[in-house]
Amino acid sequence: MKYSQGKVGRVFVAHVEHGDNLLDELKKLAERENIEAGIFYVIGALKEAALVAGPEECSRPPVPVWRKFNDCREIIGIGTLYRDNGEPVPHLHAALGRGDTTLMGCLRGESEVYLIAEVIILELCGTGAIRKFDQVSGLKLLDFCLKQ
Repeated sequence: MKYSQGKVGRVFVAHVEHGDNLLDELKKLAERENIEAGIFYVIGALKEAALVAGPEECSRPPVPVWRKFNDCREIIGIGTLYRDNGEPVPHLHAALGRGDTTLMGCLRGESEVYLIAEVIILELCGTGAIRKFDQVSGLKLLDFCLKQ
């Protein structure tokens, strides 16, 4: 295990509006406010999105199981925000439901908000947390770049 210690910095409360791309708006906010790392919570609804709902098999690198929807679903999710080569990268896992059907997974790409998505971001300071490409998994994973 690798880990570091930090402190909670600023707290942001955001209202992502109807038609906005949720992941893009989170990225823009992180850029505008110079958030190096954070954790965020989302509640609201999405009109359409694509997500990875697990791997086809437990192998590395994983072959993703993609699911898409365009039927307006409620969302509750938690995510992290770390930088990859200076660029903020939101990583959001969420449950998305409509009626008796629920999808759960990692949102990727387009994520169009329906009505509203409420977001709370807690900035994490001093952790040295970054995203770094991992050869074995083929993914950009959490790592640390601490100044000694």
